[in-house]
Amino acid sequence: MQAAEALCPELAARAAEAEAGRCQPTDLAGKIAAAGLFRMLIPGDLGGLECAPADIVAVLERLARADASAGWCTMIAATTAYQSGFLDKAIAREIYGPKDGIYGGVFAPMGRAVVVSGGYRVSGRWAWASGSANCSWLSGGCQIVEDGDVRTLPGGIPDSRMLLFPAAEAELIDTWQVAGLAGTGSGDMAVKDLFVPAARSVSLLHDEATADGPLYQFPTFGLLALGIAAVAIGNARAAIDDLRALAAAKTPQGSRRALAQRGQAQSETARAEAGLRSARAFLFEAVDAAWQAAGTGGGISIPVRAELRLAATHATRTAAEVTRAMYDLGGGSALFLTSPLQRRFRDAHAMTQHMMVAPPSYELTGRVFLGLETDATFL
Repeated sequence: MQAAEALCPELAARAAEAEAGRCQPTDLAGKIAAAGLFRMLIPGDLGGLECAPADIVAVLERLARADASAGWCTMIAATTAYQSGFLDKAIAREIYGPKDGIYGGVFAPMGRAVVVSGGYRVSGRWAWASGSANCSWLSGGCQIVEDGDVRTLPGGIPDSRMLLFPAAEAELIDTWQVAGLAGTGSGDMAVKDLFVPAARSVSLLHDEATADGPLYQFPTFGLLALGIAAVAIGNARAAIDDLRALAAAKTPQGSRRALAQRGQAQSETARAEAGLRSARAFLFEAVDAAWQAAGTGGGISIPVRAELRLAATHATRTAAEVTRAMYDLGGGSALFLTSPLQRRFRDAHAMTQHMMVAPPSYELTGRVFLGLETDATFL
């Protein structure tokens, strides 16, 4: 947290630069790496920090309060590196041992990995490769093809694995022309007929962790959803900060009172505080319950995983509502690119589009709360 605090002034000062360049500046990504923040989920015996999830959430929240795009890229790099706890130790050390490493990837199985002697021949193109321009290693989800057919798991779903490769072996395609989170550089990445050794593949769905410790008993998708929620909460908190600063100085047209003296501003700000703090409290309550369950070594039950996912979804979407309310209160002043409120607004609503916190998450978790049979593969 001290490292995050030290970085935040520069992250905030350079947020417009990142947005204009449509990715994190290389030197800034290097500073985040040097601070160790990309290593929060790497096992301690590999030189990682192996942080508790609540600490990870707090750090990402703080970074996003300075700049949501910087918080998002840190979240992606850190959660992608979580797969270090599932690889063979020697391979994990090769990839995740260097202190200046930056990691990225896309879980969605948009690639194909054909089984060959010693590994796979990988081809594919993946969208949403956040922070990829600064990465040293990338990974892409692939359906496994064997004897000409996609291999399936016992439940009938396609078998997919994450295949890891040096970033230099991938083509980065600039497709990132977007409204929100513009500073994340989340364009496409592609490889064609690339050989990847079998040891550099991992399934976060059915492989057992090679790292000890409760962090590697935590649900993978729960961690990803938590990261999104943390960035969303930090961004919303910054929007409230921005509105407070504006309200003290702005006198709306046709009024003799500062915005802060108007009843609507007072009421909406109070509602925003209550909503954001409530969502944050639920998030940390769910994190604590899951962390305690992980510490028992008996696994995390489906109801606890459902609460974690629900809390993350609720926090992300509540944060977007709070940010919109602050943007609305800002009036015409918030429309200008010189106002950080317009960026907070756009970033907040970009986050709600992620599949981990999209509206179908409510249906998935609702089935669990209603006692219905539920496919919890991606919970």
